[in-house]
Amino acid sequence: MPALGPTEISNRQFCDALSPFGISPTEAQIAGMRQYLNLLLKWNRTISLTSIKDPVEIVSRHFGESMYASKLLPVENCRLADLGTGAGFPGLALKIIYPSIQLILIESNKKKCAFLSEVVRNLGIVDVEIRPERFEEIRPEALSANIITSRAVGEFKQVLGWSKNALAHRGHLILWVGADDSTRIAATPGWIWQPAAHIPDSQRRFILIGRPMESTSANPRY
Repeated sequence: MPALGPTEISNRQFCDALSPFGISPTEAQIAGMRQYLNLLLKWNRTISLTSIKDPVEIVSRHFGESMYASKLLPVENCRLADLGTGAGFPGLALKIIYPSIQLILIESNKKKCAFLSEVVRNLGIVDVEIRPERFEEIRPEALSANIITSRAVGEFKQVLGWSKNALAHRGHLILWVGADDSTRIAATPGWIWQPAAHIPDSQRRFILIGRPMESTSANPRY
């Protein structure tokens, strides 16, 4: 049996890498992820998309961690905006598992947007809007997202303030954060937060899910 190439990981390796996150992909979903992975590794030679080189670890750390959010909050049929999406995580990863998501990818880096367009085109993914902007440049009231996600929080106060205006009624914000940021964000007034969920196979990484309090969502200030 010939040795597997650097991007030719088996279906079983995909399933094993995603198993800790409660994800059981179909063969079609694995095929999509494999094509995505090949493009990611190819483009990563010329633009910085990920510091992870091992394909199996990419499946776990990027695809698995992204998809794990769907085990904590229903995402089917939602309008989801992914802030600073970078190489498309978590937005495109969730879209592969739940094609009914209406996806908005927000990324200010034009080269990364070109990569995202390539993935969307090659995988034949529909109902995806790629916006080459900083989220702060977008009028939040026009977005009306059911879910906003971000794995690259940066200045979280700005993300929280903007999201209050950008979320639809009873919409949720999902953040991938470290332990310290998780504690600080959960103490932010004007929000209701679920207990931070530890990310499987991670030392100090958590998913934090919250929504604006009803009393503050009508006329937020930031």
